Amino acid sequence: MGARIVGTGRHVPEQTLTNADLEHIVDTSDEWIVQRTGIKMRHLLRDEELPSEMSVVAGARAIEAAGLRPTNVDLLLVATTFPDMICPGSAPFVADGLGIGNAPFFDLKAGCTGFVYGLAIADGLIRAGLWRRILLIGAEALSRVTDWTDRQTCVLFGDGAGAILLEPGGEEEGVLGSALYGDAEKALLLHMPAGGTRAPASAATIDGGDHFLKMEGSGVFRNAAPMMEKATLGALRAADLALSDVDWIIPHQANVRIIDALIRRLEVEPERVISNLDRVANTSAASIPIALDEALRDGTIRPGDVVAVTGFGAGVTYGAVIVRI
Repeated sequence: MGARIVGTGRHVPEQTLTNADLEHIVDTSDEWIVQRTGIKMRHLLRDEELPSEMSVVAGARAIEAAGLRPTNVDLLLVATTFPDMICPGSAPFVADGLGIGNAPFFDLKAGCTGFVYGLAIADGLIRAGLWRRILLIGAEALSRVTDWTDRQTCVLFGDGAGAILLEPGGEEEGVLGSALYGDAEKALLLHMPAGGTRAPASAATIDGGDHFLKMEGSGVFRNAAPMMEKATLGALRAADLALSDVDWIIPHQANVRIIDALIRRLEVEPERVISNLDRVANTSAASIPIALDEALRDGTIRPGDVVAVTGFGAGVTYGAVIVRI
């Protein structure tokens, strides 16, 4: 039996940064940002707040929604591009904060597609009978790796975490099909040049701004919608469903123009596509689970609905999963 979602949760920091606030930081305007990205505000961690704390809150809410306790979690997966520490990552801090006991945990790095990859992997692990209850969290603190002097990128990102709790379901519920892909030739479309073992931190890398996220905007824009289209159609084939069988599509919340391009390529009604981009910006691996939790809690998505989640991200990774709620 595949994995079904039995609980969801989310958390974004209290501190917000509006487009009007950004006008005092870089040469930009609310009109310019909204027209090109669809973003009006974003949530940012305060200096004293730890990224893993967002995951703990989101994870606890998912566990509570499932009517379970932290010790009921058999495996913790944390999808994040920028963990609390390069070593040991974010997962141990999240596990400790949640109090899941001796259950195994690990980080999963697949860029903004991390949650989608994690959902497909968790489904496979449950189908194999290796673990019964898996807590999957997508979390990102992009404000910590954003160059706030670069107006092309600093307007895009926000911080947040979203979580789902999975357990075995029936044949007609839960994950129905998935499709994961990668294109390593495009690895440098989104990357951080320094901080790893290829270019360890040094005075030169710091002075050069090499510890900030770099993005080739035009390359991302050209590839994002076609990749998500391919992944969505691939997941539908795996589920033996048609696009008309899908009630809702939740794409990675990267940019309104990318989402609009995906809508045109799939030829679906915009009303079937869920987006909260204007309020939370691009939260990378957290964007899909945050949007999913919002839509479930406000009643937009109802039990029995078929949802397609699809994303693309650094690597380049891309993929989609079809799930019946």
